[in-house]
Amino acid sequence: MDVQLDFGLLGPLSVSAAGRRIAVGGPRQRSVLALLLLSPDSVVSVDALVDAVWQGDPPATARTQVAICVAGLRKIFRAEGCGDDLITTVHPGYQLNTAGHRVDLVEFNELVATAEQAVSRGDTAASGELYDRALGLWRGPVLSGVTGRAVEDEAARLEEVRLAYYEESTKVQLALGRHREVLGGLAAVVREHPLREQARHTLMLTQYRAGQRAEALETFREGRRHFIDELGLEPGPLLQQLHDAILQDDPALLPPQSAPVAVERPAAPAGTHPTPSFLPPNVPAFTGRGEEIATLDRLVTDRSEEQPPAIGFITGVAGVGKTGLAVHWAHRASANFPDGRLYVDLYGHDETHEPTTASEVLSRFLRALGVPSEQIPADPNERGSLYRSLLADRRVLVVLDNVRTIAQVVPLLPSNGRCCVVVTSRLPMEQLMLRYGAIRVQLGVLPPAEAVELLARIVPEGRIEADPAQTERLSELCDRLPLALRIAAARLASKSHWSVRHLVNRLADERRRLDELSQGESQVRAGFALSYRYLPSDAARLYRRLGLLEVPDFTAWVGAALLDVHPFEAERLMEHLVDVQLLEVVGTDATGQLRYRLQNLLRLFARERVLQEEEEADRTESLQRALRSWLTIAEQAHRLEYGGDFSIIHGGTPRTPVDPILMEELLATPLDWLEAERLSLIAVIEQAARLGEDELAWDLTISIAVLFETRNYVEDWRFCAERSLTATRASGNVRGEAMMLENLGAMRTRALQLAEAEECLSASLAGFEQVGEEHGRALALRSLAIVDRTRGDLETAGVRLHEAVATFRKVGDVSSEAHALGYLAQGELDLGRADGAVRFGLESVRISRAIGETRGMAQAIHRLARAHLIQGQFELAEESFREVARIVRAKGDLLGTVYAQLGLGETKSQRGFPDEAAAELLAALEVVRQIDNPLAEGRVNLALSHLNGCQGRIGEARRQAARASELFLRAGSMRNRELAEKELARLASD
Repeated sequence: MDVQLDFGLLGPLSVSAAGRRIAVGGPRQRSVLALLLLSPDSVVSVDALVDAVWQGDPPATARTQVAICVAGLRKIFRAEGCGDDLITTVHPGYQLNTAGHRVDLVEFNELVATAEQAVSRGDTAASGELYDRALGLWRGPVLSGVTGRAVEDEAARLEEVRLAYYEESTKVQLALGRHREVLGGLAAVVREHPLREQARHTLMLTQYRAGQRAEALETFREGRRHFIDELGLEPGPLLQQLHDAILQDDPALLPPQSAPVAVERPAAPAGTHPTPSFLPPNVPAFTGRGEEIATLDRLVTDRSEEQPPAIGFITGVAGVGKTGLAVHWAHRASANFPDGRLYVDLYGHDETHEPTTASEVLSRFLRALGVPSEQIPADPNERGSLYRSLLADRRVLVVLDNVRTIAQVVPLLPSNGRCCVVVTSRLPMEQLMLRYGAIRVQLGVLPPAEAVELLARIVPEGRIEADPAQTERLSELCDRLPLALRIAAARLASKSHWSVRHLVNRLADERRRLDELSQGESQVRAGFALSYRYLPSDAARLYRRLGLLEVPDFTAWVGAALLDVHPFEAERLMEHLVDVQLLEVVGTDATGQLRYRLQNLLRLFARERVLQEEEEADRTESLQRALRSWLTIAEQAHRLEYGGDFSIIHGGTPRTPVDPILMEELLATPLDWLEAERLSLIAVIEQAARLGEDELAWDLTISIAVLFETRNYVEDWRFCAERSLTATRASGNVRGEAMMLENLGAMRTRALQLAEAEECLSASLAGFEQVGEEHGRALALRSLAIVDRTRGDLETAGVRLHEAVATFRKVGDVSSEAHALGYLAQGELDLGRADGAVRFGLESVRISRAIGETRGMAQAIHRLARAHLIQGQFELAEESFREVARIVRAKGDLLGTVYAQLGLGETKSQRGFPDEAAAELLAALEVVRQIDNPLAEGRVNLALSHLNGCQGRIGEARRQAARASELFLRAGSMRNRELAEKELARLASD
């Protein structure tokens, strides 16, 4: 990365490089950039961007316009010397990658996190400097000038964050004796936010210490008026206590002699009662969890005795670090609880101990609080009453680790609001939140950078830093799960002769990975086994059968197929697996279905269980039901998209029946389902091919080719076709092999690799003739004709197309017939015979409209529009190109959008509207740069060259014609390159 960009969110949106301001486009482009910056290094879905830009009322072209905005941003950053990896396309949207760049919001978060660490270790001076630097980054209201509900909501949240940290900063400054320095700023904050009790409390204390006793009392009276007038409430007890203390000139209000460690409030007198501290030692090399710690910090803010106790509930999968976070935070916050820190492991998930009852814990806690054993009541209810009485005037932290049931927690809750309870569990514990107001902290795996940092803190001598690529791979093999990372790091630390690569190679074998991470006292497998042990039998069956799949994620109908149950039942079981942290929800897809995933280590454990607990016949039957369900739905998606079972031949794999209501729900928009399932479908094809299910693999590949073609997923298409081709050849499946060769030939034709395409298609034609597959032979003939036309052999192409049309009519494949007629129309266009093109084009459009096959209809209308353009019927041409644009944009077909806008631009140019023509052509150029299609990009540049030449902008025209020539050369299109060279020659003579 040669250029570092500075992105500013903490004020008006700004982008700069080396102090030089970079202009970002219009409101939509700025809104898209703002949303990406608010979630740096994370994927922001296209749906979220659409909703943010259009406020829930998007046009039909919204997704395309978002793509154009992103393309515009990439162009701006590319011009500054940044690579295309700054904004990457990651399903289901885009991700802004900040490595090598500066984002003021990220810097702010890092500074305040470091400041909090300085506070926790008593380094008050350092924390004051860090808070000052962090707050100094704010230039005004967040993202002022960028509108939209999502941005405005986030701006409001960040303003609250700023105020909270400003209040923390002033506490530190007061501890340092700098009350006069902060007085003016505090007064301004209180004027702007008169209902913030903490800020008003700090201002009063600051005024008193600065010798402004009367002003401090007036600040209280003014605040009291605001609270009564606007809220109908008296000020809180903290403000009233401070007011009373000021009236009495309480010596405790004077500044301390030395800077103390920050504590949320003055400690209550300890008296003579015992001060138990049961906390285990703090976690070594604790890493990350800044947001979670900040959430838990809210438990010790502004609490009074009358309130219920503050409860933090930490939950997550086995090994994710629940206990580590609870213990680490407890040590961090211990100064807030001078009367005791109680801790107990309740053994809710333990292979050697039964869960501990609340009554047993109460006995232990009462003894620690000074009650002699003989005075502890035998009745559990009386024990609870005595426990709550002892804590009524104390400030105690209670950590309840590894909880299994709510019954273990409730008797251990104090009644005093100045006490705090932290609970850890793998289970949802909804009552804790509903009945007792607990704050939930859901722990996920560590972010990539923090996972690497954890490894580096444990493994000595810089071995982690020396091999960053293998270290990143190691963290991913450990699922970035803290327990697995610690085990891996400990193995490296204990074996100084092992390199990181050596351990990566050991973990790369999925059959050994859990063994490698389950050695010694800390065992990943054992943690998973404890969660699995308590599952109901049907949920356990679903969990282990999910381990048979190799897909990245899935929806409830997949579980239904694995178990042969109704989808509602499968969803119920999946939600139970989510509750017990064995499955996670990754979001809702475009069809409205919840998508679930297994972390890799949990998938490996599930596979172990299914291999050990189920017969091979049951495993095979379950897996086949799932794989064949994907084929059933994909086949129907193709059928709906094409208007029938057209342009395709199928294999003999039995289909798994799918509930018709579910099918209708999933395929309301077939391409949406195909897009949602794209990565899973690819994984299914690869798994089927590897398992010898070649018939299913090639059939599924051809069934989803419509997605690959429409969305230009060429590499995905090639991968699936090649895997299926290998499988069909291995089994001697000539028909399937011929179909995959036809697919590969079509792909290579699109890439203008004509020799390779002809080789594949000739072999395909021979294979179909060998097995007597007439329909497949016509598909291969049509594809060969496209190769002929691309080479300029229009006569041979026409002969093959006429033969293919006859066969398509014979077998009833009207969609392919319309498609072949469209190519005959194109051939007439290539020969300059517009009337013939119109004749074939009208017939192609007629058939496509009759079957409702919009994709083929768009192609046919496009050729018809071209014919009208040659005839000089500009209004008909423009009307047709606009219809094409509506169809392709609705489908998210970017390449189709480029050609529609190109046609509109050329039509506008010939009609004498150069400005409108330029707008269409420039929009086409923005879109085509997203899909790396040199032929289409060359044609757009050539059209722009012609337009600029006609307008007298010769220099710009020459540059665009030269660019078009380069692109045509890269595409291998000599015919188009000749046109570009002629244009250059013409411009040279002007």
